[in-house]
Amino acid sequence: MDERVTRLWAASEAKALGRGGVAAVTEATGILGKRIWNGMRDLADLKLEPPSEPAHKQRVRRPGAGRKRATEKDATLRSDLESLVEPVTRGDPESPLRWTCKSVRKLAAELRTMGHAISRQTVDDLLRELGYSLQGTRKVREGTQHPDRDEQFGHINAQARSFLRAGEPVISVDTKKKELVGDFANAGKEWRPAGDPEPVRVHDFIDERLGKAIPYGVYDIGRNEGWVNVGIDHDTAEFAVESIRRWWRRMGRRVYPDASRLLITADCGGSNGYRTRLWKLELQRFADESALEISVAHYPPGTSKWNKIEHRMFCHITQNWRGRPLESLEAVVSLIGATTTQTGLRIRAALDRNDYDSQVKVSDDQIANLCVWPNHFHGDWNYTFYPRLTS
Repeated sequence: MDERVTRLWAASEAKALGRGGVAAVTEATGILGKRIWNGMRDLADLKLEPPSEPAHKQRVRRPGAGRKRATEKDATLRSDLESLVEPVTRGDPESPLRWTCKSVRKLAAELRTMGHAISRQTVDDLLRELGYSLQGTRKVREGTQHPDRDEQFGHINAQARSFLRAGEPVISVDTKKKELVGDFANAGKEWRPAGDPEPVRVHDFIDERLGKAIPYGVYDIGRNEGWVNVGIDHDTAEFAVESIRRWWRRMGRRVYPDASRLLITADCGGSNGYRTRLWKLELQRFADESALEISVAHYPPGTSKWNKIEHRMFCHITQNWRGRPLESLEAVVSLIGATTTQTGLRIRAALDRNDYDSQVKVSDDQIANLCVWPNHFHGDWNYTFYPRLTS
């Protein structure tokens, strides 16, 4: 087919597809949308006039005719553009755009100063031809990896499978990001009447009257259920264990009536860190109260994103309240409790108005009286508390 027939054919196909047809034909054939729209205008003209009357509409450009490509007229354009986009990999550490935002406007302006006659649209087209696209950053580098990282992951998985096969509970715990309570901006968007966005404060200074919400989550891996204890004071180890205690009393004990053991997977830092003395003291107290053998397995340093609660529960809570100011503690609790997924996730939440002292000291004698057994593999990361006999 010659140029004109190709244009008319592409236009007829796009028209037959209806809405989105131009984009679909462009993606399938590589024919520019501009050519397809011109073809549509030609089709409309053909309905109004006999094809033979306006001779200029029958002109067909000979093969190879037309405006030459920018890269054909300017031999150094491609290399100069790449040296601006990726100056380090292209061996040009002195590039003028190394430390600026590389928008097509700035790239075009810099290319013009280098002697190239080019528009920002041509720069955009050239970048796409060269395989570039607009991209953000990707979190994949975890920094220095602990030499026992993979072995610890294997140990956690083996323990979790063993507990689940035996019908014992396995939970993943962590503190979600602290949230300011009040009419503050919240990331994301939600549907509202056009031109009527939710008004929020300009600055994110804490409202002393409303304070902040500290959601500590407990995710039941076996049942795909969650519990969130929303604190208002300090994120301490005492608060962390109290959150686990409340999960056990309100959810866990009911669904695991015959449980004798509990496995907790947690990050290695924060209020539930493996070096935190108060965390271990409070877990021992919980083991004494519940008569459960409590095993703890910490994820290696720098791997907190692999904690199950992060991508199975917390992410869905964030999605549920996106673009909505958390105007009260009751709103925080309600939004968390209303979070569900198509895979069956259910979450319960409650407000914890207790005060938690952030300056609690744990003595050496208290640590010595713990009934804790460190695992043979990384006993600092893996350990079990046994209930102490009480008279």
